[in-house]
Amino acid sequence: MTDIPQLKLKNQICHSLYSATNALIRAYRPLLEQLGLTYPQYLVMLALWDQDKVIIKDLVQRTRFDAGTLTPILKRLESKQLVSMIKADEDSRQKLVLLTDTGRKLAQRAKQTPDNISCQIKMAPEDARQLKALAEELYSLVSNSLIEDSANE
Repeated sequence: MTDIPQLKLKNQICHSLYSATNALIRAYRPLLEQLGLTYPQYLVMLALWDQDKVIIKDLVQRTRFDAGTLTPILKRLESKQLVSMIKADEDSRQKLVLLTDTGRKLAQRAKQTPDNISCQIKMAPEDARQLKALAEELYSLVSNSLIEDSANE
């Protein structure tokens, strides 16, 4: 056993974020099951409902999934006939991801999901906005740090 505060689990930001993320994903699960989606699939669909007809590279940036993670998700969404993938006209090496009619219609069924989650969590809207802003700031700081570290190697 150690008395070093930096090594106490209760003092770790990463543990709090990890636990909160897992709890949030568990809260989403029954809502997303009704839509036939997993949480990662839901994030991809949110990105496509926001902007359809995008190349995979753009979807990687928007979802923050790496290509190795995103590709199987897209294949599964394609097998569910929610998206289709075609070669981009501008560059045949690039694949364009498009919502199908079924994928577009799913947005109507999914539109209550954010409100349903908010009702379950019962967090004040201002607190939720502040939490999102802090999480985005942390993501940016960590991402920039990783980019700098890899550039220095």
